[in-house]
Amino acid sequence: MAGAYSTIANDGKYIEPTFYSKIERKNGDILVKTQQKTRTVFSKEVAYILKEILLQPVIGENGTATYCKISGVDVAAKTGTTDENYDRWLCGFTPYYTAVTWYGFDQNESIEFNQRNPAGLIWANVMSRIHTGLNTAKFEKPNAITTITICAETGKKARTGCTHTYTEYFLWFTEPELCNKHTGSESKDKEKTDTKNTVTEIIKGITDDIDEKEPPRNDNTITDTKTENQEKNRTNINNNTNVNNTTKQNNTNSATNSNSNTFNQTNTSQNTSNTTNDIDIDADTNQTNTIDNNYN
Repeated sequence: MAGAYSTIANDGKYIEPTFYSKIERKNGDILVKTQQKTRTVFSKEVAYILKEILLQPVIGENGTATYCKISGVDVAAKTGTTDENYDRWLCGFTPYYTAVTWYGFDQNESIEFNQRNPAGLIWANVMSRIHTGLNTAKFEKPNAITTITICAETGKKARTGCTHTYTEYFLWFTEPELCNKHTGSESKDKEKTDTKNTVTEIIKGITDDIDEKEPPRNDNTITDTKTENQEKNRTNINNNTNVNNTTKQNNTNSATNSNSNTFNQTNTSQNTSNTTNDIDIDADTNQTNTIDNNYN
């Protein structure tokens, strides 16, 4: 269960759980180091929608895990109860850790704990302590997600005439049709999508197997810039000759043109240069009853 929930926390990437990260001697020599298998099982967009759904038991008015809130940190959680109250569960995660707790007996007995979930209370106590002193952290929404106002009566996109509405998240191009029960135009509460995203970026956001590549260099633009600079230089030289034909004046203008060429070439180089910063996460951490989302 911890491995499954941490897959959601890891944006759809499953990391094989392990009981240890490495075993080493006191001098630092490593005796054994685990080699965990990883694979992507669904997209980060699907993972984000699951995160939003699992936020509701914690922050919703009728949530069953409101006691699991951690100040400044997003918490996604799901409670669970089997028939006759034989088993009680709390499965949940934050941007930092995933933890799953189970409470029950080897020989089934109904669990009565002052009408509270003992598994959830254990989860809340452990996770609140683990997150003490950590920075504020929220679940990041991918670009290819649309926020839609939904009519609560039909489950379709709300119109201005819909009186009971709520917000829901959809993958791009999967949003429902307009409400067919009420009148009015489409509700304007819909979150605007970023029009700068291209079709390539949409596909890149949905699939995790496309490598990031540096944008192609626009050689036509560079050629045009050079041609324009050459025309300007010819004009400057002609003007300088008409004003003053002395060697000193021509040398001055040539130097000026040379500086202009250097400036233009520098700007062109800067405009066609891109830098990509990669963030590496060191996941080699100790673990007890919880699972680090980066190292399950």
